[in-house]
Amino acid sequence: MKNDTQLERYKLLMDYIDTYYKEDINIAKIEQVCFYSYRNMNRIFMALHQETIGQYIKRVRLVKTAEYLKYSDQSIFDIALEVGFSDVHAFSKAFKARFKVPPASYRKQVNPSFQTDLLLTLSPEVSCKPVDFSIEYLEEFDMLYLEYQGAYDNLKDIEEKWESLWLYVEQQELVQEDSVFVAEILDDNDICDDVFCRYHAGLILDKPLKRDPDGLFRLKTHKRQKYAKFLHQGPDEKAVETYNSIYAQWLTQAKYELADLPTLEFLINHHLDPPKDQLLTEIYIPIE
Repeated sequence: MKNDTQLERYKLLMDYIDTYYKEDINIAKIEQVCFYSYRNMNRIFMALHQETIGQYIKRVRLVKTAEYLKYSDQSIFDIALEVGFSDVHAFSKAFKARFKVPPASYRKQVNPSFQTDLLLTLSPEVSCKPVDFSIEYLEEFDMLYLEYQGAYDNLKDIEEKWESLWLYVEQQELVQEDSVFVAEILDDNDICDDVFCRYHAGLILDKPLKRDPDGLFRLKTHKRQKYAKFLHQGPDEKAVETYNSIYAQWLTQAKYELADLPTLEFLINHHLDPPKDQLLTEIYIPIE
């Protein structure tokens, strides 16, 4: 897409949906946000997402309800209302169409205690590794980022996003000696289809940008938040083992309630290009 004005309208829409997807988003609101006709905005959206705006919002809502069913003890009725489904019967029908089972059956299938037992049976070594963590607050920060959408194990394409980010922030003279690079993991790949999983490659800004970012680069603000902090040492492709330990042991034993926010990964020494077994990644799981 070559039209910068259209890109800016698209980014305005995405920022709005990311913030308000649980609320009633109608055609009038979309046109008000984008300063563009819904028909034309939908064409742009289809070109970038291969689904309509309405399909995107519905899918994001259903995936979020599945996360709540998996990680919270809220009632199905309350979850449906919170995520924006005013008609619970219609929600149950849409949920079954997407996940092949009703919400109540899905919750039983993804119960954390069941998952832990299964994971430890399949990977007994997980139970032998104590999970060290600390509780920390991250102060508010702004980040510039580029979105990747697809399978999380597609490290080649994710690396290309990081390279694009690096080239851009260097060109814009945004990189300092103490710059911090951070990734956002927005979706649970056990719930979300691989093709739709979202990953943000980002740079924490030490000062506001003088102008809006170019192309598909976007800005967002992380408010002050409480996290459980873990450390992964080794290749990125081995991070799944660290996450397995976190979710097999820590999640069920520590009894913390997860916050509805992205998981963060701080890339501590990746820019120094050390041997892969010495790569350090700090994992921040948001908690209440």
